[in-house]
Amino acid sequence: MTPMTQVHQDRPVLPTQQDEVAAAGSELIGGPIGRYARLGGHWLGPVRVVALIAIGMFALGMVQKLPCYEWAWFRGASSQYTHACYSDIPHLYAVRGFADNLTPYFDRLPGDMEYLEYPVLTGLFMEIASWLTPGSGSMQHREQMYWMVNAGMLMACAAVIAVCVARTHRRRPWDALLFALAPAFALTATINWDLLAIALTAAGMLMWSRGRTVLFGVLIGLATAAKLYPVLLLGVLFVLCWRAGKWRDFGLAACGAAGAWLVVNLPVMYFAWDGWKKFYTFSQERPIDFGSVWLLISQRSGNPLHDANTYATGLTLLLCGAIALLTLTAPRRPRFAQLAFLVVAAFILCNKVYSPQYVLWLIPLAALARPRWRDFLVWQAGEVAYFLGIWFYLAYINSGDKHQGLPVEGYQLAIAAHLLATLYLCAVVVRDILYPEHDVVRRDGSDDPSGGILDGAEDVFVMSDAARAPRYATPSEGQRVDWGAGPKD
Repeated sequence: MTPMTQVHQDRPVLPTQQDEVAAAGSELIGGPIGRYARLGGHWLGPVRVVALIAIGMFALGMVQKLPCYEWAWFRGASSQYTHACYSDIPHLYAVRGFADNLTPYFDRLPGDMEYLEYPVLTGLFMEIASWLTPGSGSMQHREQMYWMVNAGMLMACAAVIAVCVARTHRRRPWDALLFALAPAFALTATINWDLLAIALTAAGMLMWSRGRTVLFGVLIGLATAAKLYPVLLLGVLFVLCWRAGKWRDFGLAACGAAGAWLVVNLPVMYFAWDGWKKFYTFSQERPIDFGSVWLLISQRSGNPLHDANTYATGLTLLLCGAIALLTLTAPRRPRFAQLAFLVVAAFILCNKVYSPQYVLWLIPLAALARPRWRDFLVWQAGEVAYFLGIWFYLAYINSGDKHQGLPVEGYQLAIAAHLLATLYLCAVVVRDILYPEHDVVRRDGSDDPSGGILDGAEDVFVMSDAARAPRYATPSEGQRVDWGAGPKD
């Protein structure tokens, strides 16, 4: 390989040279970078820029919560909804026992919720934040400080996510701007504690892209101890490793995940079984809730859907089976990030609840799966519409005779908007898998930059003739494959 070829392959991919929306947006800061511009050599590289922008967007999201921080969380039932600045964090400080120094999972809570209904690692995160919260002053002041402490810790998680997404695709660090600049990220980052699990998941995907199989498993196990959805990535790797014959690597990853999850959970399981299992029983027993397709069907039909658990589980398994079949029959082995996005999206779309902050699970995966601003912004528009819709709907049902907010019909349109927007992005990713020439990540000859040991690996097991077609043969080391020879979009 000549030095010139090596420089070309190491040169970062510039979105302004591939994406019309990115090129148009760059006019605000002087226009697209030139083809022969000298890149690198400056301390403020792409990864640092992306991290700083993510922190800035997070800070803007905190400013958006200012009306609630000053008074709306504490005065009246609907003010926090009309200002669209609701957060679980200050409310749960008192009602989940943190203000009274109760120990999560061990100490029984007053009221209907007997124990903390979050996984163990998230409970530890909440408890550490309570240790850092001043224990003096009025309850309002303590709740404000608890939210502020959590916001600082979650901001650190956001920076970790930005860095990991920027570094996962070595030549495409700027794709992480889709995460950093996502409107839904800024709006929902401090609603709940989801960013902890997302940061661990993003770090795990970075480790997998670097071939650190066991460390990937450990991080995914920890992420699953903070939120349930990251375990789905092991299912994704199972099918990908099946197609590539990489069973040893999958086994190491699975063992690392199981070991890390057990290390975190076993002590609580042994000493506080009733408290530990609350998250799982609550998830099983909770009825259909805001944002879900099941709520939309129930409201439109008048059917309470008491069997929603069965429907949701069955549909999730059906979609996961379809994704597995897609993996084994696609012309090229799908990229890890593509399948991770599809599986997590399927899980959310079929869930009994689609809370506004669940979009955070998908944003980093979308940035890696489909780094295209047009499609990303279409999806974000649907999610922002839902973010406003749910709060205005809650304002409506909490305002009594005033009817201040969005009536049920408008809320149903908001649900439909964010479900359809998510389905749209899923459809585009599936199209990229079936027709790899549309995949912007593969247009420079790359195979799977986030795939680690799967990147460039030969297929061992496929279920279709299309997967054996010479057009999509696995490129050899150093070979440039013109994936983009087909239609452009």
